[in-house]
Amino acid sequence: MIDFQADPHRYKHWDLTFNARVATLTMNVDPTATLVAGYELKLNTYDMGVDIELADAVQRLRFEHPEIHCVILNSASDKVFCAGANIYMLGTSSHAHKVNFCKFTNETRNAIEDASLYSKQRYLCAIKGTAAGGGYELALACDYLMMADDGNSAVSLPEVPLLAVLPGTGGLTRIVDKRRVRRDRADVFCTLEEGIRGNRAVEWRLVDEVVPGSRFLEETQNRAIEFSTLSDRPQQSAGITLSPLKKEIHDNEIVYPHLKVDIDRDRRVATFNLLAPEQLRNDDLNVDAALAKGDRFWPLALCRELDDAILHMRSNEIELGTWVFKSQGSVNAVQHYDDFLWQNQSDWFVREVVLYWRRTLKRLDLSARTTFAFIEPGSCFVGVLAEILFSVDRSYMLEGQFDKNELEPPVVALTKANFGLYEMSNGISRLHTRFLGEPETVDQCGEVLARKLDAGACEKLGLITYVLDSIDWDDELRILLEERASFSPDCLTAMEANLRFAGPETMETKIFGRLTAWQNWVFQRPNAAGENGALRLYGTGVRPQFDKTRV
Repeated sequence: MIDFQADPHRYKHWDLTFNARVATLTMNVDPTATLVAGYELKLNTYDMGVDIELADAVQRLRFEHPEIHCVILNSASDKVFCAGANIYMLGTSSHAHKVNFCKFTNETRNAIEDASLYSKQRYLCAIKGTAAGGGYELALACDYLMMADDGNSAVSLPEVPLLAVLPGTGGLTRIVDKRRVRRDRADVFCTLEEGIRGNRAVEWRLVDEVVPGSRFLEETQNRAIEFSTLSDRPQQSAGITLSPLKKEIHDNEIVYPHLKVDIDRDRRVATFNLLAPEQLRNDDLNVDAALAKGDRFWPLALCRELDDAILHMRSNEIELGTWVFKSQGSVNAVQHYDDFLWQNQSDWFVREVVLYWRRTLKRLDLSARTTFAFIEPGSCFVGVLAEILFSVDRSYMLEGQFDKNELEPPVVALTKANFGLYEMSNGISRLHTRFLGEPETVDQCGEVLARKLDAGACEKLGLITYVLDSIDWDDELRILLEERASFSPDCLTAMEANLRFAGPETMETKIFGRLTAWQNWVFQRPNAAGENGALRLYGTGVRPQFDKTRV
């Protein structure tokens, strides 16, 4: 079982140090501390365990260290900055693990870019030694790339000539979309095993600056101090502590304080039950009180649990192909929390909570599972929780009440946040994506802000897929889940991914919708993964045998 929780005191692969407004995150991989047995992490290569620690460090820098305005990402080795994903790990892993590894690694790189852009915690990469493959892709996630001009340091994406796979953590997309490298130069670069160093790397925009090795450390510090002056993060405010999650894993359920995941293995279904407060506590709704609660502040607490549950289910329950989302709690309480987040975005802590929800909702969008939402009496799909209704593939809402049930009929409520605060990977809101061909419907939704919308109103506005009465509810949903489980998981993954991201194409949608899809395919092809493929034969001295057919 893969555990996505980490703690700085137990890091095996990263060192984190602080100096005033600058933090240094140093890659120092322990070759023996692998996620599973069967390979060594030599030359600062990484597996998912290394990236779990990196994701944790990036998250803690945002929440626990508001005083940090710039992060230097470097390596403990002068010879090898990072040699990328461990090839022997890739060669021996299952297809599902390789794909999940690439997706999580992509999301971690995106989190670095998100921190730079929205949290104003800028990342500077200091490359000394070789940055190859995923090592250079890690560097590409940073704002500014400095490289030592010492005759040894170089950047490269050698996957195509060496391994018959793609630079799968966004490398191809970032060099042309983010770094604006010319297409012909990018073609040369991606087929050049030895990479590029020195002034040519600057000329081709592969790095921003090269510095003589004798002055490299000094100039890196100077540049980090310059970048730290551009941030709007507070200089004095204390951060919060992200304490270990309370989580109980049983055979058929996973239990958190604010989330319960029920597992039905026979039907291949996981049901996520999101739990909101049953009543509003007014003392929660001011910035000082929210900061004092820290990771117990309900919006943050639920977000952390949902994020962990999504990652756990992705990697550890790969045969549960359908995820169902339900909610329970006070509509008024959720609405007040949502309004509070909207009104206080200028505060660093509130901003981080909002941004965390944005990242977690994106993780849900990008998960290769069928997703449904069932809206029942007692539900509280309001504001940020209503985003889940617009993320899932279909939503079903009960009309009225169940027999002998005292709970009020379900309602849905929209808030200002639903109109752009939680952008998708395509750069627009889920509502705008949902109603791409009917912008007038978005305007109509804006006219009913904060109103409690019953099933009829939600259906009329197009906010849900189907309305069912209590007589048909159980049978219709049973048939729905049985039908979905009968389809090919491969077809469903491809269909859902193609339908979810209508609208503008961005660097993120290219990475996940194009690059990841191709990498998924390449990982199954014999040229890479077959007995005579490049991944299997790497390091043996035997040349791979390629099927020369272009498909």
